[in-house]
Amino acid sequence: MKERANNWLSIMEACLLVALGVQMINAADLLVGGTAGIGLITLKIFSNLTFGQVFFVINLPFYLISLKYLGLGFTVRTFVAVSLLSGLSDLIEHSFVLDMAHPLLAAISGGLLIGFGLTVLMRNNASIGGTSILAVFLERQYGLAAAKTLLAADIAILTTALFFFPPMTVLYSMVAFVAVSSVLGRYRQAKPDLEPKSEPKSMSEPSLEHESLKVKKAMPVATRSLADA
Repeated sequence: MKERANNWLSIMEACLLVALGVQMINAADLLVGGTAGIGLITLKIFSNLTFGQVFFVINLPFYLISLKYLGLGFTVRTFVAVSLLSGLSDLIEHSFVLDMAHPLLAAISGGLLIGFGLTVLMRNNASIGGTSILAVFLERQYGLAAAKTLLAADIAILTTALFFFPPMTVLYSMVAFVAVSSVLGRYRQAKPDLEPKSEPKSMSEPSLEHESLKVKKAMPVATRSLADA
């Protein structure tokens, strides 16, 4: 019970980190990767909506993939995380001013916050939906590193962003994408090796080498017996 409560508390803290990172980047008029980036591009078309609303709606189709391949528990935790992130993002946007001195600083700081938040979510068997669900699915089913999947998705988002954002904005946004991927890459490297170790040989089961040695020792005895006969 206590462990489960700690897991949910970690998920809440992770959502707060991601929400801060997203709004820090959004305040600098930059772009963030993943489903959040898709949401920011969508806001260029539907400017009357909030980021939280768009982010929540975009994630709905991905729950079907999550439910089928990643299980009910993961899907529930991800749904809660997405809902928290949507609400916290809108709350931060309307309650705090997160303007940074320079867009590059916002890109680095925001990217690191998002990366740390995603890492905590993955360690607690959750995600923020969208491309994160796809990344976790590919990592579990095919061993493809989540950082590589997210980076590939971010490249596609960056290419699309060139039609909606100035080139300089896209350039600074690339820094944020790299910051997120670098944190996730370190998480991947730090994961313990879960491969089952080979069991030690039982003392009651002699090895093949031991059996071979016994046969070799017995051969001269058998030869002498035949000679005597």
